[in-house]
Amino acid sequence: MSDFPFPQYPPSSQISENDPTYGWVASGFPQASFPPQGPSEAASNQAESSSQAVAAALPEHSLNNKVAIPRSANSPAVSNRGRVSRACENCREQKVKCSGQRPTCQRCQDAGIQCSYGDRKREKLARRLSDLAARVESFETLLQNIYPNLDSLSAQYVEQILSDQYDNDQSSGHLPLEFPSPILSTDPGSPIGAIDSTKEDFNRDEKMQAMGFVGEHSEIAWTFRLKKILHQGPLGKDTARDYVTAANYFIDDSDVMILSDVDLSQRPPLAAADSLIEIYFRIVHPCFPIVSKAVFLAQYKSFYSSPSIRPGMRWLAIFNLILAIAMKFAHNTSQDAEISTDDHTVYFSRAWKLSMGDVTLLNHPNLQQVQVEGLSAFYLMTVGQANRSWRLSGISIQSAVTMGLNLRNESSSILYNWRENRYRVWWSVYVLHVLLCVMTGRLPSSDEDSCTTPLPVPFGEEEFSRGEVEQLIENHEARTSFMQRLVSQFSTQSAESALIPESFRLQSAAGGSESDQIASAAVQILKPSASLHFLYFVELGLIMRRSIDALYAPGAGRKSWRSIEMVVSALNGRTDSWLPKLPVELHFTQGSPAYERERLSLAFAFYSTKILITQPCLNRILTQAPWNNQTENFCTTIAAMCIDSASQMLDLLPEKLDLAWAYQLCPWWCPVHYIMQATTILFTSLVIREKANTIRYPRTVERVSRAADWLAGLAAKDPSAQRAWNAVQDMLSNRPIEAAMELQIQS
Repeated sequence: MSDFPFPQYPPSSQISENDPTYGWVASGFPQASFPPQGPSEAASNQAESSSQAVAAALPEHSLNNKVAIPRSANSPAVSNRGRVSRACENCREQKVKCSGQRPTCQRCQDAGIQCSYGDRKREKLARRLSDLAARVESFETLLQNIYPNLDSLSAQYVEQILSDQYDNDQSSGHLPLEFPSPILSTDPGSPIGAIDSTKEDFNRDEKMQAMGFVGEHSEIAWTFRLKKILHQGPLGKDTARDYVTAANYFIDDSDVMILSDVDLSQRPPLAAADSLIEIYFRIVHPCFPIVSKAVFLAQYKSFYSSPSIRPGMRWLAIFNLILAIAMKFAHNTSQDAEISTDDHTVYFSRAWKLSMGDVTLLNHPNLQQVQVEGLSAFYLMTVGQANRSWRLSGISIQSAVTMGLNLRNESSSILYNWRENRYRVWWSVYVLHVLLCVMTGRLPSSDEDSCTTPLPVPFGEEEFSRGEVEQLIENHEARTSFMQRLVSQFSTQSAESALIPESFRLQSAAGGSESDQIASAAVQILKPSASLHFLYFVELGLIMRRSIDALYAPGAGRKSWRSIEMVVSALNGRTDSWLPKLPVELHFTQGSPAYERERLSLAFAFYSTKILITQPCLNRILTQAPWNNQTENFCTTIAAMCIDSASQMLDLLPEKLDLAWAYQLCPWWCPVHYIMQATTILFTSLVIREKANTIRYPRTVERVSRAADWLAGLAAKDPSAQRAWNAVQDMLSNRPIEAAMELQIQS
């Protein structure tokens, strides 16, 4: 028995075909017949009759007391307009018919609610696709920024993901043009030169041993490759032109004279020493503060004022190396024929015997030994001994690592100003070593990931005792915040500031913490100076270092061209973002004459870095490697940047030869390197234009001629400049370049 008070219905099998179901129509009612009527009248009468019949048939207490309610003639129902193309959001949600009226449909108007028509499905998909495309683009930009800094394992992992994504898109037929090609596939041969193997026997003879291995990022390798192309391959077995030594302009094959009869205790007169030391700290120290100026000058005065003082052998070596470097500079700038050409050799010989004797490698290094090795490497670079200089700079790096100078020091036993001076020693030998790596085409001696030394604060030693600077040096968090503020002070958007989360930038700008307050106070007292120049100089050195590792290391030869494009694009963007950070006084296109030496130092380093990064694209066009349209467009654009950077570097030289300007203002320790680096790029552009029969540019001829004139002028006192000038003359005598220059002169 059922618990529910519903009437019992017969089984479905007992219900006849004409019986009503569930009591809606009572059985036994007669089926009335009606005369024919019109459609609307018939429908109305039929509805009315049905309603009356149902009402009469239902019992009084039936549970199914459902009565059909006739529609009112004045009902504000929605008129039957047929199916509308688009319903409002409210009607779609209630699943009712919408009138489709704009701006408000009839139902929403009657209900007094807001009516809105959302995006159509196609519009939603388009907007979603646009959002996804923007996210993909931002991720690709981020990948390009971090890719050069990845270790080999992480780089391979990223490349594998992109390669798998490319394969999936290619198989599905959905491969957009802008999506990167598979970077794991290797192009035939090395895409940027023969950097993963060598065809030279560097033990073949003394001349080859003196030069040593020359890597792909040296202008010597670029010149050698260009000469081989101009001569259409090897000229014969064991021909001199077939060896890279034919393009070498350094003088490592000549001996470094170490005099045996020098008096180790001899010192120059005080007036002469004062003049040389003033030259060193005015000309060299701003770019390479290997020694502390304040500490050294105090010791120097005691050395001359108290004859009884007997300093250590390493300090005497530092003293003589400073004199040797300054004397080399004075010899280059002096017009007096009475100056002996061996004066700087005497000082260097004395320093070598004092600190770099036969047992040097057996002695444990200390801070002074790092300085001795760094100064020795710098001196050898100034006299054209690039190979020996690179080796000594590498030794100085290893000695510095032995002393822990590559790490941030938090020892409480070291005074804050001494700690900062040690940081400057590290960055000086670091930047010097990177510069020599570019000149010789070799890899740096230490891993970049092994360095945690903070960047040098842009304040002079005389300001270290100032309260704001002292607190900045002692507080590492304040130092980090200061560097971030320094980025935002001179540049509204840079690579570094773009990677700093916005929330952190706002928090730092608020200056709520003690570290932020210290950083803010230091920024307010910051002024353009040689120390600020050194900070930017170090930053360029770091970009150079990353460029060498990412583009010219032997492992780069196994990368595909697409992965190299990513690295070139990221490094080029990072270099471009460095430029707006410069304050107006140090900007080399609009800066103050008071900082002309610092401006030119940064200018040469900047254009050299740009050339280093963009040269692989110029080389790819020169060697005519196969590429698709997308690669060709990229190479053409970046190669034009390379040529433009070389042109701008040579434009730094005055049109009229001025050796006094060269030694007093520009980086006199390596002018031949910068001139040859830019000139080789312009020679390459001439060969490409001559082969492609493109439009000639007379300005290229003018710049090459200016470079040749400067090398000829420098050759009077620099043997490496003489060799470089001979190399340029040999290049000009080649038929394709000679023809190209003649055509440009005629045009």
